[in-house]
Amino acid sequence: MKDSIIRRVLLLGGFAIMGILTAQSYWLFKTWDLKDKEFDQTVTIALRNVASYIAKINNTDLPKKDLIQRRSSNYYAVNVNSNIDANILEDYLYQELGNMNLNTNFEYAVFDCFSEELVYGAYCKMSNIDKEHQISESLPKFDDLVYYFVIKFPSRESYVLSNMRINLIFAGVAILSLGAFVYSIFVILRQKRMSDLQKDFINNMTHEFKTPISSINIAANVLSQDVRISGDPRLSKYAQVIQEQNTRLNNQVEKVLNVARMENESFKLKIEKIDLIQLIKGVVDAEQIKIEHGQLYFTADNISPMIFADKLHLTNVLHNLIDNATKYCSASPKIHISVSQGVNKIMLNIQDNGIGIDNDNQKLIFNKFYRVSTGNVHDVKGFGLGLFYVYNVCKSHGWFIDVISKLNLGTTLIISIPKDSNTKT
Repeated sequence: MKDSIIRRVLLLGGFAIMGILTAQSYWLFKTWDLKDKEFDQTVTIALRNVASYIAKINNTDLPKKDLIQRRSSNYYAVNVNSNIDANILEDYLYQELGNMNLNTNFEYAVFDCFSEELVYGAYCKMSNIDKEHQISESLPKFDDLVYYFVIKFPSRESYVLSNMRINLIFAGVAILSLGAFVYSIFVILRQKRMSDLQKDFINNMTHEFKTPISSINIAANVLSQDVRISGDPRLSKYAQVIQEQNTRLNNQVEKVLNVARMENESFKLKIEKIDLIQLIKGVVDAEQIKIEHGQLYFTADNISPMIFADKLHLTNVLHNLIDNATKYCSASPKIHISVSQGVNKIMLNIQDNGIGIDNDNQKLIFNKFYRVSTGNVHDVKGFGLGLFYVYNVCKSHGWFIDVISKLNLGTTLIISIPKDSNTKT
């Protein structure tokens, strides 16, 4: 993944997190404010009804203003202008708060005009939320009132929060989602760091291999041309083995380098006009020499398509596909390459009689480093980069590649080359 893309993701993610946190905080505070106002209005209505009952019993009139005064967030004073019977008051408080569904515990006290003290009434339980609540020893009195009672709601915050349960759940989900996003970003950055280290290691390792491979190739050629070596069958065979294994090692290093170029975005196509038939014939002639026991043949439907492609990479693709068809074959390989004319496209097919690929593995064969399992048999060598390279070359050209395979019945790889974008016939 590009550094610029990661920076954009981090920037957009940061803005998204800030936006979500800001919006969530705003709605939580807004909801708290609304619930607090709703609580205050409900308490006011209930206490007004209680005051009306007391005034009716005492046959007095209630004050025209400042009947109910909220002295703090959870503390109310009710000015009734008449004597108050504490027993009747408690009954009315239970009744009215219950009618208003205000199921939160409360304390109350009544002002005694004779002693000029606020006499504590009781701690009344409407619910079991505050089982361990510490009862207030005294409640503050007010010098500007004469006949009044006070009521306190110790569990106001808990009650308001309980009415915000849905909002708090959504806030919790949002915070968990943001935490998951931040963790994902952390994982992405860590994986990218490890991936960069891996790429640097592979690049350095493969480039370091190129020099000794070239030296071994030169030395092997000198040995094979020496009269004393060529005249000795045993030494000649050893020199041939060195050349073959050196060529194989060089091919594997080239595959790794090609994949590294793709991932470093230094992979650029040199598009040119190519005679597809002639290119395939050249590859078939070169590969036919390697296949000692088997058949490799090519057919075309009397067409001679000229396509626009990178000659080097297309050649590598064909070599990779033929090499795979040869390796994954339990009998003498029979490989058939064909070119046919489709509707607005050229079809390049590579068919073999190999061991085949099951349906589950067919979805994964183009993944990097993926190799189809051959059980306990480990005679098939490679890094699992061949088909990954083939897929990316086709993708870079705008071509499509598909696989048709059945276990023990062989495999057919189909490359579709659209004529409208990449070909001329």
